[in-house]
Amino acid sequence: MFEEIYNKSLDNEITKEDALHLVRSANQFELFDTADKLRQEIVGDKVTYVVNKAIDITDYCMIGCKFCSFRNHENYRMSSEEISDSIIQAKEIGATEICLFGGITPTMDIDYYCDLIQEIKDNHDICLHALSPAEVFQTAKNSNITTFEALKRLKNAGMDTMTGASAEILVDSVREQICPNKLKTSEWSRVVKEAHELGIPTTSTIMYGSVETWEDRIEHIFLLKEIQEETKGFTEFVPMTFLGDNNELGKISRGATGIEDLKIHAISRIILSNVIPNIQVSWVKLGLRLTQIALTCGANDIGGTMIEDKISTAAGGGYGGYLPVEKIIPLIEDIGRIPQERSTKYEYL
Repeated sequence: MFEEIYNKSLDNEITKEDALHLVRSANQFELFDTADKLRQEIVGDKVTYVVNKAIDITDYCMIGCKFCSFRNHENYRMSSEEISDSIIQAKEIGATEICLFGGITPTMDIDYYCDLIQEIKDNHDICLHALSPAEVFQTAKNSNITTFEALKRLKNAGMDTMTGASAEILVDSVREQICPNKLKTSEWSRVVKEAHELGIPTTSTIMYGSVETWEDRIEHIFLLKEIQEETKGFTEFVPMTFLGDNNELGKISRGATGIEDLKIHAISRIILSNVIPNIQVSWVKLGLRLTQIALTCGANDIGGTMIEDKISTAAGGGYGGYLPVEKIIPLIEDIGRIPQERSTKYEYL
């Protein structure tokens, strides 16, 4: 069966029924092995990483997602000077990417973001991986403009790429349970497609392990595959396990198991194949040991050094907020793979 799955994956002929059958199969280690063979065929033995820093502008947020542990945790909002200082510190240790995002407020309009982005780009030579579809959606609403116009202005100000965050599960019945005030699946998809149309690459993500089913997870991944086949604008796919500390959803959800963590990476490789060739492991969410195993279950990217990740830490991500290159390299070499630094757009550095 798995040889047939391998060939169907390479030919992009995997169906939702195939995927469900695979994740429910008792022979999970053949699933992992098939995904790993596909990874080797599609992207080879290099494990990529980016030297980056996350800057969370503010923890004030009006959206009220039930899985969020970050909102109003410290009650802060960074000034442009504080953001600039943070970028300088990141560049001193070799960062090539700044991830810029944060909570959503009614006062953060298009002028605010464009002025901030322009100031950053005028003073720092660094790739700005900024905002999420939800932030762009609300910014446009706050400014009485379309999301397409907002994206054009953000790009002109200097936003290089956009995050694929705020996807959670792209099934509206699930979104109504975990983030009822956030943009809907169709709105998330529209903003992403508009970004791609404007030449703004984005990541793609999933947050799994809350209240959704395997059917929901697979529906989500197939939707991303459909978007990528249309736009070719996704740089990677990042599965992110739900962390339940200090949030409302954690009181009713047990979270994903370790086997589920591995299965989501494996089935993502099998479904997405070479359509989205880069599958990233979120070491901040999984920890370093499980990250190594996930890299042998279809994944090929370890993400970033993430000099600071307040969001994961607030939700119980107890694996540290910074993974220096000096630790990334031996972690990759320990599983017989080749470390390779990359840019945000997956150019080798």
